[in-house]
Amino acid sequence: MSNAAHALPADGIHRYNLRIYFEDTDAGGIVYHANYLRFAERARTEALRAMGLPHADMMSRHGMIFVVRRVELDYQRPARLDESLTVETTAISVGGASVKLQQRVVRNGETLVIVHLTLVSIRLQTGRAERVPAAWRQALTAMAGAAGAT
Repeated sequence: MSNAAHALPADGIHRYNLRIYFEDTDAGGIVYHANYLRFAERARTEALRAMGLPHADMMSRHGMIFVVRRVELDYQRPARLDESLTVETTAISVGGASVKLQQRVVRNGETLVIVHLTLVSIRLQTGRAERVPAAWRQALTAMAGAAGAT
């Protein structure tokens, strides 16, 4: 596992770029509302990977995964076919077994959707919540600290 602190952006915000395809849109060429959850999931996965902490390592080394406990989306503007978007992910706080994140879907600096969510770390074998593994806790706490400093 790499040193996560070195992969953390100075502002504590991970940025994941994507393009809107036909499969992402409704008949009018506007992104279907549920697809923002898919975009956010991909961005969270890539944020952990960029910090040297992929989900696969959490599963293989600790027998644990993050699951979504709560999610809230605030739709502000639509995204359309063929647009380039960025999903910005940052940690807000890290609890014992939980992490609160904020994700913003933006187009050229304009916020389209804001996602607030709570992830819980659970043991795969039991499905019960357990303390976030130390390396993930350290990286996510650093991310939250860096984002709070900006």
